[in-house]
Amino acid sequence: MNSENFSLSEKIVSSSYIRQGSEARRGHEQLIRQLLEQGKCPEHGWSESTIELFLSELALMDSNNFLSNCGVGEREGRVASSLVARRHYRLIHGIGRSGDIAAIQPKAAGSSLLNKLTNSIVLDILRLSGVRSASSCFVVPMATGMSLTLCFLTLRHRRPKAQFIIWPRIDQKSCFKAMITAGYEPVVVENVLEGDELRTDLEAVERKIEELGAENILCVHSTTSCFAPRVPDRLEELATLCSKHDIPHIVNNAYGVQSSKCMHLIQQGSRVGRIDAFVQSLDKNFMVPVGGAIIAGFDDAFIQEISKMYPGRASASPSLDVLITLLTLGASGYKRLLSERKEIYSFLAQELKSLASAHGERLLHTPITPFHWVSLTMSLSGFQGDNDKAVTQLGSMLFTRQVSGARVIPLGKEQTIAGHTFRGFMSHSEAYPWPYLNAASAVGITRDDVTVCIKRLDKCLKSLKKEAAKSAPSETTENQKDCSVTDTK
Repeated sequence: MNSENFSLSEKIVSSSYIRQGSEARRGHEQLIRQLLEQGKCPEHGWSESTIELFLSELALMDSNNFLSNCGVGEREGRVASSLVARRHYRLIHGIGRSGDIAAIQPKAAGSSLLNKLTNSIVLDILRLSGVRSASSCFVVPMATGMSLTLCFLTLRHRRPKAQFIIWPRIDQKSCFKAMITAGYEPVVVENVLEGDELRTDLEAVERKIEELGAENILCVHSTTSCFAPRVPDRLEELATLCSKHDIPHIVNNAYGVQSSKCMHLIQQGSRVGRIDAFVQSLDKNFMVPVGGAIIAGFDDAFIQEISKMYPGRASASPSLDVLITLLTLGASGYKRLLSERKEIYSFLAQELKSLASAHGERLLHTPITPFHWVSLTMSLSGFQGDNDKAVTQLGSMLFTRQVSGARVIPLGKEQTIAGHTFRGFMSHSEAYPWPYLNAASAVGITRDDVTVCIKRLDKCLKSLKKEAAKSAPSETTENQKDCSVTDTK
């Protein structure tokens, strides 16, 4: 409804009522105007009606929704199912063009506008979350692993002689396979144990640089977000090393946006040294469906180079999902979620510490990240033995009792990925001293999640101890029988 249509409506319905309706409409349009002017996440969340009005207006700008459109090409935004069309708000053309995921589509002005606005809003959120000097980013419809691969492939043109990627070890398959898929040989640098925590071995990284030669190294591939007791890499020191040797630096920040510590490390690393790009997941940080990531950095030209490396058009679904989510939350709503996550992290730490003490275990100490981190670790030293059968069983018990996300780590597990064998896999170390259990306070977690998890974990631990107590007498009886036979002989 434009002003002309509102004037015509006054001939049908009382003008006072129409003016009231017109003013209400202007309230929605004012919010949209501010978004277009500023390109930032609104401070306060929008209502669903405002968001749907905005998306409907965008969809009407795409050629597949033109009333008189006549499409004779091979891609005309045709959709067989009306259910599918509604699921995507009739934004069918996707984003980008064949040569650049960030390019404007002539047939899809609305989808192109959505893409540009989403990237702008996400950049605003990255800055609000701690990386204040980030200059550019874009949403890519691939999860973190493939997005890292895209970064590595972009660096190939800048460093044609490179064969290796230096990678401080983190036991997560996708970031390792990202390097393999890009065609490079990962140079795994083992972590060093300091107290309970596993930290970057900077001396080993520098030795590898000198041994291999800087020109033969594509980049250093570091990690911020990870499961305790591994802690974020020493990003400032690695960034300084990369700057010193003129080696690119790509950071895996998978679920680090929700951690002020991770974002601070990236900001500081870019200030004192070199960070070329950092990659984060959409689903882990913004509570949207799996399938998208954000590639961000401090050099507009390099981030644009990565976007141009993406072959073909791309799905707009991840961009649409995160746009709707951030417009719903607003900047204040997202900051509130991050604050609540920290509070529940503290609650989880207290509850897990009490539970561990009750069972003769302890909460492993990782002082680098108190109250700013996501992951916590409880020892399972009392369940060692018999190939850590009880430790493995605990993981199964928790899963069948619908405790998802908890990770139980036995000792000595081996895993071969693309020909490389990791000893002590999942513990980020060849010889971590104890088996343990991980739990995480990620964005969106509630106090009820923690309370129910602790109760079920307590029951599982008690059950395992009862089983161990039952088996102990039978072992004694067998020993007594053996002794009797020996005495008789």
